[in-house]
Amino acid sequence: MFQGAAQLNLDAKGRLAVPTRHRDPLSVESAGKLVLTAHPHKCLLLYPAPAWEPIRARIMTFSSFEPQASLWKRLLVGFAEDLELDASGRVLVSPELRKFAGIDRQVMFVGQGSHFEIWGVEAWEAQLAQLTEQSDKVPPGMENFAL
Repeated sequence: MFQGAAQLNLDAKGRLAVPTRHRDPLSVESAGKLVLTAHPHKCLLLYPAPAWEPIRARIMTFSSFEPQASLWKRLLVGFAEDLELDASGRVLVSPELRKFAGIDRQVMFVGQGSHFEIWGVEAWEAQLAQLTEQSDKVPPGMENFAL
């Protein structure tokens, strides 16, 4: 279960150092093999490879003749990159994915249970502002949810 958020910096080569507390769980769960891809909300998704496989398999069932399904397939599978943690616990974020997500140097690394989201800091702050503005609107299925 990946949870928590951390603000991190990419190095000059576009490498992201995974926070120490997440390195061992990522390595154990995936033998260091990860998948990084794009999300329609303009962030990136980092999955342990075994967690990504069933998602990719499902995406590949989308019809190539249905325009919206094709767009999602192009985004999610088309941007997917196989990565490995290096000896220093870093992953390389390609220029293509950095451009897609509008990531320059500072990012937010946000646990989402089975994977992480990687946001440019400005985009993350916009997400938080949107949540604050719409805090009275709960998603379907959460009407009776209490903290």
